[in-house]
Amino acid sequence: MKNTAFTQFHIELGAKMLPFAGYNMPIEYSGINDEHVTVREKLGVFDVSHMGEFWVKGPKAFDLVQKITSNNVTDLYNGKVQYSCFPNGKGGIVDDLLVYKIDDETYLLVVNAANIDKDWTWVTKNAQEMRMEIGKEVYNASDEIAQLAIQGPLTLKAMQKLTSANVVDMEYYTFQKCEFAGIKEVIFSTTGYTGSGGCEIYVANEDAEKLWKAVFEAGEEFGIKPIGLGARDTLRLESGFCLYGNDIDDNTSSIQAGLGWITKFVEGNDFIDREKWEKQKEEGVSPRLKGFIMEDRGIPRQHYKVVDADGNEIGEVTSGTMSPMIKKGVGMAYLNKGFWKAGTEIFIEVRNKKLKAVVARPPFHESK
Repeated sequence: MKNTAFTQFHIELGAKMLPFAGYNMPIEYSGINDEHVTVREKLGVFDVSHMGEFWVKGPKAFDLVQKITSNNVTDLYNGKVQYSCFPNGKGGIVDDLLVYKIDDETYLLVVNAANIDKDWTWVTKNAQEMRMEIGKEVYNASDEIAQLAIQGPLTLKAMQKLTSANVVDMEYYTFQKCEFAGIKEVIFSTTGYTGSGGCEIYVANEDAEKLWKAVFEAGEEFGIKPIGLGARDTLRLESGFCLYGNDIDDNTSSIQAGLGWITKFVEGNDFIDREKWEKQKEEGVSPRLKGFIMEDRGIPRQHYKVVDADGNEIGEVTSGTMSPMIKKGVGMAYLNKGFWKAGTEIFIEVRNKKLKAVVARPPFHESK
């Protein structure tokens, strides 16, 4: 089991540690609900160093990224980030990811921790077909990079104390390279997985300790806290963000998952599986991923059956939790056609009981 460059801090702070994606990771510190509310109202720090980072460089960099990702890389400019996914050639998804454009011949792909090896195999297979040099033009830097996600409405105000670069006015899904906390060059990105704003900061492993201490010192007056992976999951679900392995996988398409907005059928964007997914968009596909809020009291969980009023099975829950903000069960489920409209009544089978829920569009931060 691997440690991140921040593991010692989690242990010193008394975090509950568990294995995750091959790493020894903090699941919670003060409790999931407390940590969740801290991020929604103030700011919290996640160790996300277990994520994967691949560099794609050289004259064929754009062509490779355009081929293997569903979004339109032409829309990127230097300093812009794009959410995307890797189609798998069979109509499903290898992984979802972030694409950073450094310049015309340099891209950074940030992938999910649990899929690093699988993604690397996929990227290098396609790169080799384009005769790109593995280890030079396509490079796996996952073990060399430490990453913190500082999330919450007070984040940028607190982080501005650590740099002369203007970070408070950065637009969502942009990044800049800058000196930060005395570290000569970091990648400072206004991205995240919580729906509460904030940033993600990438540094070399040797600068991790310096970054951790500076971030907590800068955020102290704002009520900063360390946050575990437990609250990371409740925050992303409350915001309606997909989790690979739950809501999307090798058997789901971006169209089914409601990710049509990152699937661009524009001229020149001949990505893998374009034909299959374009057909789904034009002809329709069922089931589809939809959000829901419980009306009856109960907590929906992955694989719970979804039924209609007559008890006929109409879908399956992919993710579910009790929302710490609205104190109701919320979740996502693949539902058959006819049950997609917001406000539609559905029922979740929880311990042999049919509990009423309504289809709703996330985010679920506020009562609907």
